[in-house]
Amino acid sequence: MEIRVLRYFLAIAREGSITNAANFLHVTQPTLSRQIHDLEEELGQKLFVRGSHSMALTPEGMILRKRADEIVSMVDKTEAEFSSMENSVGGDIYIGGGETEAMKLIAQAAKDLRESYPDIRYHLYSGNSEDVTERLDKGLLDFGILIQPANIAKYDYMNIPAKDTWGVIMRKDSPLAKMDTIRKEYLLNLPLICSRQAMTHGREGNEFADWFGADFDRLNVVTTFNLVYNAAIMVEAGVGYAIALDKLANTSENSNLCFRPLEPKLESGLNIVWKKYQVFSSAAGIFLERLRQRMKMYSCQNRKNQYNEGNI
Repeated sequence: MEIRVLRYFLAIAREGSITNAANFLHVTQPTLSRQIHDLEEELGQKLFVRGSHSMALTPEGMILRKRADEIVSMVDKTEAEFSSMENSVGGDIYIGGGETEAMKLIAQAAKDLRESYPDIRYHLYSGNSEDVTERLDKGLLDFGILIQPANIAKYDYMNIPAKDTWGVIMRKDSPLAKMDTIRKEYLLNLPLICSRQAMTHGREGNEFADWFGADFDRLNVVTTFNLVYNAAIMVEAGVGYAIALDKLANTSENSNLCFRPLEPKLESGLNIVWKKYQVFSSAAGIFLERLRQRMKMYSCQNRKNQYNEGNI
């Protein structure tokens, strides 16, 4: 399979017809039709269901579309890395992670580098730990930010010197909004909107499940999510109460929503991970070094604050 032909295939899948794809690619329709026919012959599978004015993917075509997306993305990433070697330090850095306030540390490290390395570009991918590690393993990401619990044994990693606090996002007119903290017994009979991060790891090693104990299987989970923004919309509509991390949804004075932490307190640790024996581009290597410095500064500041507050 040629990369050029995979790009043709993806264009047809995206545009929905030979005509539209040919216009987008600036090639003739006969050329495009012949290339796709040859691809189907090569694979021994029919990739499209052809209509009079449209083309839809077959099940086999859907499988190829996913693989072709990954292959083309990897080729583009590799070409960009080699291109950047010819010039001053620049290029693309790919970072994946769940929604977390720890992204502020990543953003600060990126900001630190902007003046010295203005040609570095950052690409962010949002997803839970399974989404992120899958793309990391395939080489589509340079770094992943994982919210615990997550299996990091096969990666090199740094502990992020911050923790995310679990709690409940609810409407301000909810009876629970009068509480300062939320205990598990308050939640057992309520419709819950739960983070996929909390629900998809099973019981073993799941801090959220451990917090609920034997009552975990009694929860009435009506919706799961991986983006807090969407979960907050569901809460505001009255669908239920969202179990999520703090400081990700708008719970300001002007919002209809509020956040209440769990009692006893539940926090999740964070790691930034990368593949073992990873050969970084110049840009990714510089970014990692700056991130180490930023993490060290953050840890020192935290210890200083705790000392001043008499906690250590």
